Amino acid sequence: MFRMVKKEHPPIPREPGFSQNDDSRANGVSRVEVIWMSTVAFLLGVIVVLAVMLFWPKSTPGSGEPQGTASGFYSAEPSPTELQQGPATAGLALDVEKDYGDKYSDGILPVGDGRFVTEGAKQGYIYACSQYARNLQTDNGGANVRGPWFSADGTTYDIKKKVSVQGSVNWDGEYTVSVNGNKRTIVSNDLPIDHTTGNFPIQNNDPAHKYDRNPNSIKEQSLTYVLSANPVYSDTPNCIGGQVGVMNTGVALFSAFDAGGRDAGAWETQDNCQGHPQEKGEYHYHTLSSCIKDTSVGTVIGFALDGFPITGPKVGTGNILTTADLDECHGIVSEVLLDGKPVTTYHYVMTEDFPYSVSCYRSAPSQPPGQGR
Repeated sequence: MFRMVKKEHPPIPREPGFSQNDDSRANGVSRVEVIWMSTVAFLLGVIVVLAVMLFWPKSTPGSGEPQGTASGFYSAEPSPTELQQGPATAGLALDVEKDYGDKYSDGILPVGDGRFVTEGAKQGYIYACSQYARNLQTDNGGANVRGPWFSADGTTYDIKKKVSVQGSVNWDGEYTVSVNGNKRTIVSNDLPIDHTTGNFPIQNNDPAHKYDRNPNSIKEQSLTYVLSANPVYSDTPNCIGGQVGVMNTGVALFSAFDAGGRDAGAWETQDNCQGHPQEKGEYHYHTLSSCIKDTSVGTVIGFALDGFPITGPKVGTGNILTTADLDECHGIVSEVLLDGKPVTTYHYVMTEDFPYSVSCYRSAPSQPPGQGR
Protein backbone atom coordinates (compact mmCIF):
# COMPACT_ATOMS: atom_id res chain seq x y z
CA MET A 1 0.00 0.00 0.00
CA PHE A 2 1.37 3.33 -0.99
CA ARG A 3 1.09 6.55 0.93
CA MET A 4 1.29 10.05 -0.72
CA VAL A 5 4.05 12.10 0.83
CA LYS A 6 3.97 15.91 0.36
CA LYS A 7 7.42 17.14 -0.63
CA GLU A 8 8.19 20.64 0.53
CA HIS A 9 9.93 23.11 -1.83
CA PRO A 10 11.65 26.29 -0.85
CA PRO A 11 9.54 29.39 -1.48
CA ILE A 12 9.89 31.00 -4.94
CA PRO A 13 11.10 34.61 -4.88
CA ARG A 14 8.33 37.02 -5.96
CA GLU A 15 8.36 40.35 -7.68
CA PRO A 16 7.24 43.31 -5.59
CA GLY A 17 3.49 43.73 -5.90
CA PHE A 18 2.78 40.03 -6.47
CA SER A 19 0.51 38.35 -4.00
CA GLN A 20 1.49 35.07 -2.45
CA ASN A 21 -1.78 33.77 -3.89
CA ASP A 22 -0.67 34.53 -7.55
CA ASP A 23 0.24 31.57 -9.73
CA SER A 24 4.02 31.61 -9.89
CA ARG A 25 4.37 29.74 -13.22
CA ALA A 26 2.30 29.35 -16.37
CA ASN A 27 3.13 26.53 -18.75
CA GLY A 28 6.54 26.28 -17.19
CA VAL A 29 7.35 30.02 -17.62
CA SER A 30 7.57 32.23 -14.59
CA ARG A 31 5.70 35.52 -14.36
CA VAL A 32 9.02 37.31 -14.13
CA GLU A 33 10.14 35.73 -17.39
CA VAL A 34 6.87 36.73 -19.10
CA ILE A 35 7.27 40.35 -18.05
CA TRP A 36 10.92 40.36 -19.11
CA MET A 37 10.12 38.97 -22.58
CA SER A 38 7.21 41.44 -23.04
CA THR A 39 9.48 44.33 -22.15
CA VAL A 40 12.12 43.19 -24.65
CA ALA A 41 9.48 42.81 -27.39
CA PHE A 42 8.11 46.29 -26.70
CA LEU A 43 11.58 47.85 -26.86
CA LEU A 44 12.33 46.03 -30.13
CA GLY A 45 9.06 47.36 -31.58
CA VAL A 46 9.98 50.92 -30.61
CA ILE A 47 13.38 50.53 -32.25
CA VAL A 48 11.78 49.27 -35.50
CA VAL A 49 9.31 52.19 -35.64
CA LEU A 50 12.09 54.73 -35.05
CA ALA A 51 14.20 53.11 -37.77
CA VAL A 52 11.31 53.34 -40.27
CA MET A 53 10.73 57.01 -39.41
CA LEU A 54 14.40 57.83 -39.89
CA PHE A 55 15.19 55.82 -43.00
CA TRP A 56 11.90 55.47 -44.96
CA PRO A 57 12.50 56.91 -48.49
CA LYS A 58 11.02 60.37 -48.92
CA SER A 59 9.20 61.18 -52.18
CA THR A 60 9.80 64.38 -54.03
CA PRO A 61 7.21 67.20 -53.78
CA GLY A 62 4.47 66.91 -56.35
CA SER A 63 4.99 63.17 -56.83
CA GLY A 64 1.60 62.40 -55.36
CA GLU A 65 3.21 60.12 -52.72
CA PRO A 66 2.99 60.88 -49.00
CA GLN A 67 6.00 62.63 -47.55
CA GLY A 68 8.23 60.89 -45.01
CA THR A 69 7.91 63.67 -42.50
CA ALA A 70 5.77 64.49 -39.52
CA SER A 71 3.61 66.71 -41.73
CA GLY A 72 3.13 64.05 -44.40
CA PHE A 73 3.33 60.28 -44.05
CA TYR A 74 3.10 60.18 -40.26
CA SER A 75 0.60 62.97 -39.89
CA ALA A 76 -3.04 62.42 -39.08
CA GLU A 77 -3.76 65.14 -41.64
CA PRO A 78 -3.09 64.16 -45.29
CA SER A 79 -0.78 66.22 -47.44
CA PRO A 80 -2.40 68.42 -50.15
CA THR A 81 -1.71 65.85 -52.86
CA GLU A 82 -3.32 63.18 -50.69
CA LEU A 83 -6.39 65.32 -50.09
CA GLN A 84 -7.42 65.19 -53.72
CA GLN A 85 -5.71 64.42 -57.00
CA GLY A 86 -6.54 66.88 -59.74
CA PRO A 87 -8.60 65.97 -62.78
CA ALA A 88 -5.38 66.01 -64.84
CA THR A 89 -1.75 66.36 -63.86
CA ALA A 90 -0.23 65.88 -67.32
CA GLY A 91 1.37 68.75 -69.18
CA LEU A 92 3.88 71.52 -68.59
CA ALA A 93 4.43 72.00 -64.84
CA LEU A 94 4.92 75.26 -62.96
CA ASP A 95 8.37 75.65 -61.42
CA VAL A 96 7.59 77.28 -58.08
CA GLU A 97 11.30 78.00 -57.47
CA LYS A 98 11.81 79.83 -60.77
CA ASP A 99 11.86 83.58 -61.17
CA TYR A 100 9.77 84.11 -64.29
CA GLY A 101 10.31 87.86 -64.07
CA ASP A 102 7.88 90.68 -64.85
CA LYS A 103 8.34 91.13 -68.57
CA TYR A 104 5.50 93.59 -69.15
CA SER A 105 5.85 95.77 -66.07
CA ASP A 106 6.25 98.78 -68.37
CA GLY A 107 2.78 98.14 -69.88
CA ILE A 108 4.09 97.70 -73.45
CA LEU A 109 2.29 94.68 -74.91
CA PRO A 110 2.54 92.92 -78.29
CA VAL A 111 -0.38 93.23 -80.72
CA GLY A 112 -1.88 89.89 -81.77
CA ASP A 113 -3.83 90.85 -84.90
CA GLY A 114 -4.57 87.83 -87.09
CA ARG A 115 -2.58 85.40 -84.93
CA PHE A 116 -4.71 82.30 -85.36
CA VAL A 117 -4.19 78.87 -86.86
CA THR A 118 -6.65 76.23 -88.04
CA GLU A 119 -4.44 73.14 -88.47
CA GLY A 120 -3.27 72.42 -84.93
CA ALA A 121 -2.40 74.43 -81.83
CA LYS A 122 0.60 76.74 -81.67
CA GLN A 123 1.95 78.68 -78.69
CA GLY A 124 0.98 82.35 -78.82
CA TYR A 125 -1.80 81.76 -81.38
CA ILE A 126 -5.53 81.05 -81.22
CA TYR A 127 -6.41 77.58 -82.52
CA ALA A 128 -9.66 78.59 -84.23
CA CYS A 129 -12.36 76.17 -85.35
CA SER A 130 -13.03 76.46 -89.09
CA GLN A 131 -16.30 78.39 -88.89
CA TYR A 132 -14.91 80.77 -86.29
CA ALA A 133 -11.86 81.35 -88.48
CA ARG A 134 -14.11 82.23 -91.44
CA ASN A 135 -16.04 84.68 -89.27
CA LEU A 136 -12.83 86.38 -88.17
CA GLN A 137 -11.85 86.90 -91.79
CA THR A 138 -15.20 88.28 -92.99
CA ASP A 139 -16.73 90.14 -90.02
CA ASN A 140 -16.06 93.88 -89.98
CA GLY A 141 -17.29 94.43 -86.41
CA GLY A 142 -15.25 95.75 -83.53
CA ALA A 143 -13.14 98.86 -83.31
CA ASN A 144 -11.56 100.12 -86.51
CA VAL A 145 -9.60 103.19 -85.41
CA ARG A 146 -6.13 102.73 -83.99
CA GLY A 147 -5.75 104.74 -80.79
CA PRO A 148 -2.71 106.76 -79.69
CA TRP A 149 -1.70 103.93 -77.34
CA PHE A 150 -0.37 101.99 -80.36
CA SER A 151 3.27 102.21 -81.35
CA ALA A 152 4.07 103.88 -84.67
CA ASP A 153 4.51 100.55 -86.45
CA GLY A 154 1.39 99.06 -84.84
CA THR A 155 3.18 96.03 -83.40
CA THR A 156 2.82 97.01 -79.72
CA TYR A 157 0.48 99.05 -77.53
CA ASP A 158 0.80 100.74 -74.15
CA ILE A 159 -1.95 99.48 -71.87
CA LYS A 160 -1.21 102.31 -69.43
CA LYS A 161 -2.13 104.90 -72.08
CA LYS A 162 -5.26 103.21 -73.41
CA VAL A 163 -8.53 105.04 -72.73
CA SER A 164 -11.44 103.37 -70.92
CA VAL A 165 -15.17 103.81 -71.31
CA GLN A 166 -16.47 106.22 -68.70
CA GLY A 167 -19.16 105.52 -66.11
CA SER A 168 -19.83 103.48 -63.00
CA VAL A 169 -23.06 101.49 -63.23
CA ASN A 170 -24.14 99.03 -60.52
CA TRP A 171 -25.90 95.78 -61.39
CA ASP A 172 -27.71 92.99 -59.54
CA GLY A 173 -25.43 90.19 -60.61
CA GLU A 174 -26.36 86.56 -59.96
CA TYR A 175 -23.84 83.71 -60.05
CA THR A 176 -23.98 80.22 -58.52
CA VAL A 177 -21.75 77.16 -58.89
CA SER A 178 -22.71 73.61 -57.92
CA VAL A 179 -20.94 70.28 -58.42
CA ASN A 180 -22.89 67.05 -58.69
CA GLY A 181 -20.85 63.98 -59.58
CA ASN A 182 -18.91 64.72 -62.74
CA LYS A 183 -20.89 67.84 -63.63
CA ARG A 184 -20.22 71.43 -62.65
CA THR A 185 -23.25 73.67 -63.20
CA ILE A 186 -22.82 77.43 -63.30
CA VAL A 187 -25.87 79.69 -63.47
CA SER A 188 -25.37 83.39 -64.23
CA ASN A 189 -27.28 86.40 -65.46
CA ASP A 190 -23.99 87.65 -66.92
CA LEU A 191 -24.02 90.82 -64.83
CA PRO A 192 -20.93 91.37 -62.65
CA ILE A 193 -21.51 90.44 -59.02
CA ASP A 194 -18.66 92.47 -57.53
CA HIS A 195 -17.85 95.44 -59.76
CA THR A 196 -19.48 98.22 -61.76
CA THR A 197 -19.46 98.72 -65.52
CA GLY A 198 -19.08 101.69 -67.80
CA ASN A 199 -21.91 103.43 -69.63
CA PHE A 200 -22.94 101.58 -72.77
CA PRO A 201 -23.64 102.42 -75.56
CA ILE A 202 -20.50 104.56 -75.50
CA GLN A 203 -21.64 108.16 -75.27
CA ASN A 204 -20.69 110.70 -77.91
CA ASN A 205 -18.94 112.87 -75.32
CA ASP A 206 -16.87 109.96 -73.99
CA PRO A 207 -13.22 110.19 -75.20
CA ALA A 208 -13.38 106.46 -75.98
CA HIS A 209 -16.09 107.11 -78.61
CA LYS A 210 -13.46 108.55 -80.95
CA TYR A 211 -11.83 105.13 -81.29
CA ASP A 212 -14.65 102.67 -80.64
CA ARG A 213 -18.33 103.51 -81.13
CA ASN A 214 -19.74 100.39 -79.49
CA PRO A 215 -23.53 100.94 -79.86
CA ASN A 216 -24.57 97.98 -77.70
CA SER A 217 -26.29 98.07 -74.31
CA ILE A 218 -25.64 95.68 -71.44
CA LYS A 219 -28.57 93.31 -71.00
CA GLU A 220 -29.31 90.70 -68.37
CA GLN A 221 -28.90 87.16 -69.68
CA SER A 222 -30.06 83.75 -68.48
CA LEU A 223 -27.06 81.46 -68.83
CA THR A 224 -26.54 77.93 -67.56
CA TYR A 225 -23.15 76.34 -68.13
CA VAL A 226 -22.92 72.56 -67.68
CA LEU A 227 -19.22 71.72 -67.57
CA SER A 228 -17.18 68.68 -66.69
CA ALA A 229 -16.10 68.63 -63.05
CA ASN A 230 -13.39 66.10 -63.91
CA PRO A 231 -12.05 67.00 -67.36
CA VAL A 232 -9.57 64.58 -68.92
CA TYR A 233 -6.36 66.09 -70.28
CA SER A 234 -5.61 65.35 -73.92
CA ASP A 235 -2.31 65.71 -75.74
CA THR A 236 -4.38 66.56 -78.82
CA PRO A 237 -5.95 70.02 -78.29
CA ASN A 238 -9.44 71.03 -79.41
CA CYS A 239 -10.12 74.25 -81.35
CA ILE A 240 -12.04 77.17 -79.86
CA GLY A 241 -14.84 79.52 -80.88
CA GLY A 242 -15.73 83.01 -79.73
CA GLN A 243 -16.52 82.27 -76.08
CA VAL A 244 -14.03 80.24 -74.07
CA GLY A 245 -15.25 80.35 -70.47
CA VAL A 246 -16.98 82.11 -67.61
CA MET A 247 -15.37 84.02 -64.76
CA ASN A 248 -16.25 83.93 -61.06
CA THR A 249 -17.41 87.53 -61.34
CA GLY A 250 -20.36 86.09 -63.29
CA VAL A 251 -19.09 87.52 -66.58
CA ALA A 252 -18.52 85.60 -69.83
CA LEU A 253 -14.96 85.24 -71.13
CA PHE A 254 -14.47 85.64 -74.87
CA SER A 255 -11.38 84.87 -76.93
CA ALA A 256 -8.60 87.37 -77.60
CA PHE A 257 -10.13 88.61 -80.87
CA ASP A 258 -12.72 91.19 -81.75
CA ALA A 259 -15.23 90.31 -84.47
CA GLY A 260 -12.76 91.23 -87.21
CA GLY A 261 -9.85 89.07 -86.03
CA ARG A 262 -7.98 91.96 -84.41
CA ASP A 263 -6.48 91.91 -80.94
CA ALA A 264 -9.46 92.97 -78.82
CA GLY A 265 -7.25 93.98 -75.91
CA ALA A 266 -5.38 96.40 -78.13
CA TRP A 267 -8.15 97.77 -80.36
CA GLU A 268 -11.49 97.76 -78.53
CA THR A 269 -12.19 100.19 -75.73
CA GLN A 270 -13.62 98.57 -72.63
CA ASP A 271 -14.61 99.98 -69.27
CA ASN A 272 -12.39 100.21 -66.19
CA CYS A 273 -12.90 96.50 -65.53
CA GLN A 274 -12.02 95.55 -69.13
CA GLY A 275 -15.57 94.56 -70.05
CA HIS A 276 -18.09 95.60 -72.69
CA PRO A 277 -21.24 94.22 -74.38
CA GLN A 278 -21.61 92.60 -77.79
CA GLU A 279 -24.60 92.95 -80.14
CA LYS A 280 -26.94 90.79 -78.01
CA GLY A 281 -26.08 92.72 -74.85
CA GLU A 282 -23.84 90.01 -73.37
CA TYR A 283 -21.23 91.74 -71.19
CA HIS A 284 -17.86 90.01 -71.44
CA TYR A 285 -14.09 90.20 -71.05
CA HIS A 286 -11.35 89.44 -73.57
CA THR A 287 -8.46 90.07 -71.18
CA LEU A 288 -7.71 89.79 -67.46
CA SER A 289 -9.99 92.18 -65.60
CA SER A 290 -8.22 94.60 -63.27
CA CYS A 291 -11.30 94.30 -61.03
CA ILE A 292 -10.30 90.73 -60.16
CA LYS A 293 -8.07 91.43 -57.18
CA ASP A 294 -6.53 88.04 -56.45
CA THR A 295 -4.67 86.99 -59.57
CA SER A 296 -2.42 84.38 -57.99
CA VAL A 297 -1.57 81.33 -60.10
CA GLY A 298 -3.08 79.24 -57.31
CA THR A 299 -6.43 81.05 -57.24
CA VAL A 300 -9.27 79.84 -59.46
CA ILE A 301 -10.93 82.89 -61.01
CA GLY A 302 -13.08 81.11 -63.61
CA PHE A 303 -13.65 78.00 -65.70
CA ALA A 304 -13.05 77.20 -69.33
CA LEU A 305 -15.80 75.52 -71.33
CA ASP A 306 -13.93 72.22 -71.11
CA GLY A 307 -14.14 72.33 -67.30
CA PHE A 308 -10.53 73.11 -66.48
CA PRO A 309 -9.99 76.00 -64.05
CA ILE A 310 -8.66 79.42 -65.01
CA THR A 311 -6.23 81.26 -62.72
CA GLY A 312 -4.26 84.46 -62.64
CA PRO A 313 -0.57 84.73 -63.65
CA LYS A 314 1.03 85.85 -60.38
CA VAL A 315 3.61 83.43 -58.94
CA GLY A 316 4.90 86.06 -56.52
CA THR A 317 5.83 89.72 -56.27
CA GLY A 318 7.53 90.67 -59.54
CA ASN A 319 7.15 87.07 -60.70
CA ILE A 320 4.46 86.98 -63.38
CA LEU A 321 3.73 84.29 -65.97
CA THR A 322 3.48 85.28 -69.63
CA THR A 323 2.45 83.45 -72.78
CA ALA A 324 6.04 82.24 -73.28
CA ASP A 325 5.86 80.36 -69.96
CA LEU A 326 2.74 78.39 -70.88
CA ASP A 327 1.84 75.58 -73.28
CA GLU A 328 0.14 76.05 -76.64
CA CYS A 329 -3.32 76.17 -75.01
CA HIS A 330 -2.19 78.85 -72.54
CA GLY A 331 -2.08 76.50 -69.58
CA ILE A 332 0.18 74.87 -67.00
CA VAL A 333 0.04 72.29 -64.18
CA SER A 334 0.26 73.48 -60.59
CA GLU A 335 -1.51 73.32 -57.27
CA VAL A 336 -4.70 75.39 -57.07
CA LEU A 337 -7.49 75.75 -54.54
CA LEU A 338 -10.45 74.09 -56.27
CA ASP A 339 -13.83 73.74 -54.54
CA GLY A 340 -12.16 74.46 -51.21
CA LYS A 341 -9.45 71.79 -51.60
CA PRO A 342 -5.82 71.99 -52.73
CA VAL A 343 -5.55 70.13 -56.03
CA THR A 344 -2.67 69.63 -58.44
CA THR A 345 -4.18 69.98 -61.91
CA TYR A 346 -3.83 71.41 -65.37
CA HIS A 347 -5.38 74.88 -65.63
CA TYR A 348 -5.43 77.86 -67.95
CA VAL A 349 -3.72 81.12 -67.00
CA MET A 350 -4.90 84.64 -67.79
CA THR A 351 -1.88 86.72 -68.79
CA GLU A 352 -1.21 90.34 -69.61
CA ASP A 353 -0.15 89.51 -73.15
CA PHE A 354 -1.90 88.01 -76.19
CA PRO A 355 -3.70 85.62 -76.43
CA TYR A 356 -4.58 86.49 -72.82
CA SER A 357 -6.48 83.29 -71.92
CA VAL A 358 -7.65 79.96 -73.37
CA SER A 359 -6.26 79.55 -76.88
CA CYS A 360 -7.28 75.90 -77.34
CA TYR A 361 -8.96 73.28 -75.16
CA ARG A 362 -7.17 70.43 -73.41
CA SER A 363 -10.43 68.52 -73.00
CA ALA A 364 -13.73 68.29 -74.87
CA PRO A 365 -15.61 71.60 -74.41
CA SER A 366 -19.28 72.20 -73.70
CA GLN A 367 -21.26 74.52 -75.93
CA PRO A 368 -21.58 78.07 -74.56
CA PRO A 369 -25.14 78.94 -73.54
CA GLY A 370 -24.93 82.59 -74.60
CA GLN A 371 -24.32 84.48 -77.79
CA GLY A 372 -20.51 84.27 -77.79
CA ARG A 373 -19.36 84.57 -81.38
